[in-house]
Amino acid sequence: MTITLILLIVVILITLVFEYINGFHDSANAIATVVSTKVLTPRTAVIYGALLNFGGALLGTHVASTIGKGMVDTGSVTQMVILCALLSAIIWNLFTWFYGLPSSSSHALIGGLIGAVIVHTGIHSVHMTGVYNKVLIPMVLSPIIGLSMGFIVMFILLRIFHKANPEKINKYFRKMQLLSSGLMALSHGSNDAQKTMGIITLALFSAGILKEFTIPLWVVITCAFVMALGTMAGGWKIIRTMGSKVIKLKPIHGFAAETSAAAVILTASHFGIPVSTTHVISTSIMGVGTTQRASAVKWSVVSNIVMAWVFTIPATLSLAGIIYFLISSVAKLPVHF
Repeated sequence: MTITLILLIVVILITLVFEYINGFHDSANAIATVVSTKVLTPRTAVIYGALLNFGGALLGTHVASTIGKGMVDTGSVTQMVILCALLSAIIWNLFTWFYGLPSSSSHALIGGLIGAVIVHTGIHSVHMTGVYNKVLIPMVLSPIIGLSMGFIVMFILLRIFHKANPEKINKYFRKMQLLSSGLMALSHGSNDAQKTMGIITLALFSAGILKEFTIPLWVVITCAFVMALGTMAGGWKIIRTMGSKVIKLKPIHGFAAETSAAAVILTASHFGIPVSTTHVISTSIMGVGTTQRASAVKWSVVSNIVMAWVFTIPATLSLAGIIYFLISSVAKLPVHF
């Protein structure tokens, strides 16, 4: 067995570890609201979310292609570059999970990939247009759209049901939230699982296993399955943050937030845009909360979340570059700045 093949196997295994962590780190995206409103028990919610995450991951590969060949030159990507990118993303995910902060696994992976490539071959290997159009613009716009959609949907629901009996409304939306949380889990799988598919395919392509950049079926199924397993593990710290620390949710609020976020994420997946599902669902919850009153949202918690968002790409970019530099110093690999 050659060194290249051994390294490829290691990279694929580490990628699947990242996918698993992504599943439990971002499981809050799909099930936080349905757990906090007590529509489903935590155990039932994670199983429900895992199944629909799996289904969502099979919906397409547009986002995977963007991650694999839209951010950096595929010729500048080696197994070591991918490994450093994954390690930085895993470290950041575990760090934010420990503190219960809903950060973006997507941006952690993208930041890591860019940072490792810059140190390996130089900044000219980064597709700045792709990063700008498919990462930076959506990173700014998707939370704004999520906030706006959450506010609009909740406002419309309040106008429609403002004379209805609150007890009956909550009973009705407890049932409706089963649909909206399922749609949210489906959309999460459709966008997040594809990012890891793109990384594995990139590793196979750089190792010469694949002659052209196409996502193999076994990669799709494996990534979908591992993300589902991670979701079943449940990232309870982040679930508590999103489900109860931002605003106090009732079933109608959960339905509005999940429906809004799912619509934004599924649209992004259709166009191959790797948005942060964390950003979208978090801001949708904030938008829903502001229809009650601005003070209903716990802005001190929100500020901590936003800080994690802002620092994700710079932190993982720097961390991946440092990891690559340290490894290259030992293995005598080429380094460019």
